[in-house]
Amino acid sequence: MKKMMMLACLMVALAACQREEGKTLVEVGGRVFIFNYRLSTAVYEIALKKVGDIPDGSVVTTEYENPAGGPPISTTAKIFPFWQKIALESPPLRCVVKDRPYKVTIRIIGPDKTELQKLETTVTSSLDQSILAAKPLVTGPAYDKNPEVFKSDGTADYSPDQSCPAKASPSGS
Repeated sequence: MKKMMMLACLMVALAACQREEGKTLVEVGGRVFIFNYRLSTAVYEIALKKVGDIPDGSVVTTEYENPAGGPPISTTAKIFPFWQKIALESPPLRCVVKDRPYKVTIRIIGPDKTELQKLETTVTSSLDQSILAAKPLVTGPAYDKNPEVFKSDGTADYSPDQSCPAKASPSGS
């Protein structure tokens, strides 16, 4: 009887560990590139939908594939327990290519620094960054015309960023 009781306790403990390990806290609700033509920037935007309890003091770390090449772009943000949705945004990007999937890795890190959940996804742009001018069209809080784009002689330089590498093929190709 004692052995059966110990075995039952062990099974309950193992079952509880299994549920915790595969626990889903968030799901990807949406992912897109946002192009701001006035500022000549592009950013990753990812929306997470909260589907489980996230401990107070947790953070979300995100690694975005860098379209310009080089190491991934990393961000960290605090998660507040009352949030139902979590919005993630990368810093401004360069060299986004149309129809190319870019890898994004998202980690939910608990207050004790343990990884609670890891998600991997891709974001594909329907536009190419060549639609943006190399320099912002406006400057300052009043959206004044940028004198580097709008010249005093009445001409404008809308040329795209020429410093991007040749259009890269999708990852793994």
